[in-house]
Amino acid sequence: MTTAIYSHPDCKRHEMGEWHPESPARLQAIEDQLIASRIDCLLDYREAPVVDITDIRRVHSEGAVARVREHVQALAASGADYYPLDADTMVNRHSWNAALRAAGAAVAATDAVIDGEIENAFCAVRPPGHHARPSEAMGFCLFGNVAIAAKHAMEVRGLQRVAIVDFDVHHGNGTEEAFLTDPRVLMVSFFQHPFYPYSAVRDDVPNMVNLPVPAYTKGDEVRRLVQERWLPALHAHRPEMIFISAGFDAHREDDLGQMGLIEADYAWMTQQIMEVAREHANGRIVSCLEGGYNLSALGRSVVAHVKALAAID
Repeated sequence: MTTAIYSHPDCKRHEMGEWHPESPARLQAIEDQLIASRIDCLLDYREAPVVDITDIRRVHSEGAVARVREHVQALAASGADYYPLDADTMVNRHSWNAALRAAGAAVAATDAVIDGEIENAFCAVRPPGHHARPSEAMGFCLFGNVAIAAKHAMEVRGLQRVAIVDFDVHHGNGTEEAFLTDPRVLMVSFFQHPFYPYSAVRDDVPNMVNLPVPAYTKGDEVRRLVQERWLPALHAHRPEMIFISAGFDAHREDDLGQMGLIEADYAWMTQQIMEVAREHANGRIVSCLEGGYNLSALGRSVVAHVKALAAID
């Protein structure tokens, strides 16, 4: 089994201030833990290319794209360090390039998996994406990396059905909005509720199985929900490819959420997703980093996730 890691140095150049939890140190922590775990030599490391803007426009409006690009360009002229797109989402002079690389990683991984070059991939990229609405950036996210890759898989590569699994502590409201009326896409998730982004919980849309859980929910309850709600829906949908919005901020050590997952829970969820992919999608999975802000817990959890993707004991 070949598992690729997609990343690029540009993804570390985007930053929103020393105080901000969505920091370049997140990628460094992942790199360090992959080396410390001694699995880095078993993975196929690939450089994330720049995405074609056409791929972004399949998900985001021209206004949403222009706002990010123009404010980044304006920083160079003004001499300012940051521009706030919302209360907690900022850009610096490198944010445009980082966003193009993050989405480019997801699309390139999608093509490589569909072409059979690799079986699956993890995109160690930032900025993350699942809060980015079609009309605007929000929640640390500029463009919806997973949504862009899923659209590419269908509109460019011709897949008829895909699934998106989102296990971040926060609801992937941007991804949900992008596919709310698209029956080709099944989205399954759990998320702490009530919690940011305080979006409405939809239980009236057949292609959305998004499960709110209270604070302090632990891994055994999440596993029960996966078995009872996610897996039947995923098997019924029979996806030809699975995309993962891989957030690790539901870990019990992460202060940005109040849930109780541990590394073994992420490994178990990944294994369940892989079983579905093997049965319906020829094993095809592309996973993209979303949240996770305790650096130690993030690095350890990504290692558990990647070891499961690569079938490394």
